Amino acid sequence: MKLLIIEDEKELMNSIVTYLQGQKYLCETANDFKTAIDKIEEFDYDCIILDITLPDGNGLNILKQLKTYKKNDGVLIISAKNSLDDKITGLTSGADDYLAKPFHLSELGARIAAIIRRKNFDGNNILKAGDLVIDTLAKTVQINNQSIDLTRKEYQLLLYFASNKNRVISKTAIAEHLWGDNMEGNFDFIYTHIKNLRKKLTEACNHDYIKSVYGMGYKFSAE
Repeated sequence: MKLLIIEDEKELMNSIVTYLQGQKYLCETANDFKTAIDKIEEFDYDCIILDITLPDGNGLNILKQLKTYKKNDGVLIISAKNSLDDKITGLTSGADDYLAKPFHLSELGARIAAIIRRKNFDGNNILKAGDLVIDTLAKTVQINNQSIDLTRKEYQLLLYFASNKNRVISKTAIAEHLWGDNMEGNFDFIYTHIKNLRKKLTEACNHDYIKSVYGMGYKFSAE
């Protein structure tokens, strides 16, 4: 799952990124309004953590831009402003949740997970596709009650496929979602991760969940 943290306080930003990376999220950052706008225009995110008080703009205008771009990214506002009016303004402007500073990182993580569940998985912690079961809280994968040992990137890749079931996903979209700003060079690294993931899944059952779509990308299907 890919997150964008928009926060101008460097120390807080670093703490949030360190914690969320430990929770196996891919984190990108923006410390000002312009950088944030550039990123949401170019990339899609599972959740955006948004400080509405930025040095060069109002974070609420980022919510307006998301609507203009017709984006469906989840948004969690974090703000030192804790008045009821500020919360109502943020939520009615399109945010999914509002968390006042200071906060515990564990609560931030729980709220992000809840937003992603609602947005991507209809509020469920457990994803099922055929004999495949993914527990998004425990971050475990099973096929026919047999645990599948995946690397961090393989798990993120499988979750991305499962949340886009029966849709053709381009190699570029996969690279941007899993590597974000660190994406570079050709797509050989994608082929390697997909090959290894497919091998582990097919060894556990006789079904190939990930189909190659010639000239377009890949499609995840339980059929």
